[in-house]
Amino acid sequence: MPTLDWLRNHPAHTTQLAEWLYQQFPYEFSEQPLADWQAEFAAGQHNGEWEMLIALDGDNLLGSAGLACDDLPQRADLGPWLACVYVHPEARGQGLAERLIEAICSTARERGHEQLYLHTHDRADYYAKRGWTLLERFQAWGATQHLMQRPL
Repeated sequence: MPTLDWLRNHPAHTTQLAEWLYQQFPYEFSEQPLADWQAEFAAGQHNGEWEMLIALDGDNLLGSAGLACDDLPQRADLGPWLACVYVHPEARGQGLAERLIEAICSTARERGHEQLYLHTHDRADYYAKRGWTLLERFQAWGATQHLMQRPL
């Protein structure tokens, strides 16, 4: 069974994960070169902006979910955020994303947060089935986005 741990404890995976996220969510990085994102992402593991929980099979990186201070510039009034949920295609279908998401929710709750937020353009139904509610729809990055929240 894959183990979950914080990316800051496995810095060798930082560059690869940042690249996977850059490829998975290209609309969010359209004006930022990959190398700049990788540097920002690496710094975020230590300054609290992007705390990433990763799934590992031995030393093989399988996926991630993040606890971010700010994941939507237009809604700086909200936070913290579930962000960067990603499971490598070869590891999908095993419930790994759900394990990562629940672990991030537990961490946020343990830190005293009462709500967690996320935005998605294509997975609103997935999150709704897991207790997330729609706050609003908005247009960004050329598509309809869903802003969702979950009480902790």
